[in-house]
Order: sequence, then C-alpha cells, then structure tokens
Amino acid sequence: MQKLLFFFLATAFTLSTSIAQNLKSPSEFLGYDIGTQFSRHHQVVDYFKHVEANMTSQVKLEQYGETYERRPLYVAYISSEENMRNLETIRQNNLKNAGIMDGDVSNPEIAIVWLSYNVHGNEASSTEAAMNTIYKLLTEKQDYLKNTVIIMDPCINPDGRDRYVNWYNQVKSTPYDINAQSKEHNEPWPGGRANHYLFDLNRDWAWLSQIESQSRIKLYNKWMPHIHVDFHEQGYNEPYYFAPAAEPYHEIISDWQRDFQDQIGRNHAKYFDAEGWLFFTKERFDLFYPSYGDTYPTYMGGIGMTYEQGGHSRGGLGVMTDEGDVLTLVDR
Repeated sequence: MQKLLFFFLATAFTLSTSIAQNLKSPSEFLGYDIGTQFSRHHQVVDYFKHVEANMTSQVKLEQYGETYERRPLYVAYISSEENMRNLETIRQNNLKNAGIMDGDVSNPEIAIVWLSYNVHGNEASSTEAAMNTIYKLLTEKQDYLKNTVIIMDPCINPDGRDRYVNWYNQVKSTPYDINAQSKEHNEPWPGGRANHYLFDLNRDWAWLSQIESQSRIKLYNKWMPHIHVDFHEQGYNEPYYFAPAAEPYHEIISDWQRDFQDQIGRNHAKYFDAEGWLFFTKERFDLFYPSYGDTYPTYMGGIGMTYEQGGHSRGGLGVMTDEGDVLTLVDR
C-alpha cells in the first residue's frame, strides 16, 4: 500500500512539474522580447489562456464581459493551489468579515489584491507588464501566493488599447524614431485613451455609463478586494508616481486607510531609492472624485491606489526625454 501511495505521489509531482515547465514566458510565447513591440489585445488574451492551460491548479480565467467592439473582458485569479481549491470560501469569508454576508468567518488571513491595467488604452505599457507579472508570480514569487489571492485584469479598455496599438504599428519607423516630434509620438484625435464611445473609463466607476464598467463592477462587488491597484502612465518626462495621494483627502477616508497608504508608499520608496529610480508622491492625484479606480475602492473600505509610469502615448517604443535620456517601452 505504501509503495502504491508513493507511486501516485511521485506521478502527480512529475505531471505538475512537467506542466509548469511548459509555461512560456511572454517573450517566448509572443515571439519577440516583451516591450520591443506593442501586443494587440488578442495576443494578450491568448497568453493568459496559455498560462491557465499550463497552471490549471493555480490560475483560473473568467470572462466577465465584452466591449462594444466585441473584445472579451477577462480577469485571472492567481494563488496557491490550496487557495484556489477554496476560492469561493475565501470570497465569502471576506464578505462576511466586511459585514456584507451573515455567518461565521473561518481563516480570514488571506489578502485579496485586485490589479487593473490599461484603463486608458494609450497608456499601454501596463498590459505588457501584466503578462510579465503573472509569469514572474508563478515562476519566481510563489511565496507571495500563499496568503494572497490576486485578481488580475490585464486590460480594462481593449477597444482603446487596440485603437492606439494598431495606429502605432501602422506609423512607426523601423527602427523606432526617438525624436518626440516624429509622427509615431503624436497620436491623432481621438486617440486610444477612451473606450468605443470615447468615454474615459477611469471616470466611470461610480456612474457605470459604459458596458465595460457595468460588467466589471458586478464582479468587483462580489469580491470587495482589500487592495485595488490601478496602473496608468503620465507624460514621458515624468518619473514614477505611487501613493500616498495628494492632500487634502476626502473626509470619509479613515485614518487607518491614510496610514496604510503611507506605509505602502514608504516601502516602495525603499526599493526605488536602492535602485536610484526617480519617483514622487503627494504632489498630485486626488482622492476626492468618487469614480476613479483608486477612489471608488477606497470609499468602499479598501485601499485604492494609482500608479503612474512615465511614457503615455507619446512614449512609443522609445523617445528622447528633455533630460537627454531615451525612455523605452522595455524600461516602462
């Protein structure tokens, strides 16, 4: 009996190891080094499906909606095997802990972190980063997943993203032109920032005027994550922005939430300082308007945060900054 049990355990380990070994990096899957091209939305979806197929015990994709131009909207759930087996229990425990559902809470020590990318379609580095992030989590940072469920939306605004990416791929030089006055750094109206109806989806969390927002908020409110991270880009001459937000804060934001943002910001700063990377906090990006991707989660009791990488639509694949440095999509 012991020999038989050993055989089954060894077989299971071998199968799980071989499946993990089949997981390709974004660069291997796409056929180009990540950041050297802008990936179209369908390529991003295909990569996430590849990850799910090869890490079935740790990754689950869920289509939560569709854009006006019929592009699918997905989230990926990423965690340890044990947490994934108990995903619904973890969700319900969180709602019970928040007083939204009745019942006793068992094991409330699992953090729920929601990562949102590319709400502004022409702030396009974040979706590339999303592919890299899920790969790194599963291959290098498994310890992070032991007490955390990550819900990752790799592209909130696929219609806007593809509008930008398709335009850029049509007009760019090969090799890319770093002169900020060149055509590939001057996106024409209406640009890729907004969705199909040219509505800014980062102004729609509360009002829900657009189908992308309506679909997403149903799923978001089923989970009520503890932390929501909203990835953006700002001008290519800017450094990096992270929380804490600018003063003053809205009066309903608690002292505990303020302190938590401050702790996270100080931790980020430690790593940025060690690398010599420029950043700023507190100078802009408010927590007043209730329909941003940082304020809505904060008003719902979580920790909502905006992250801003320098680049934006004028960044292209590479651009010369005012300081004489070349900022590339790989850097971003």
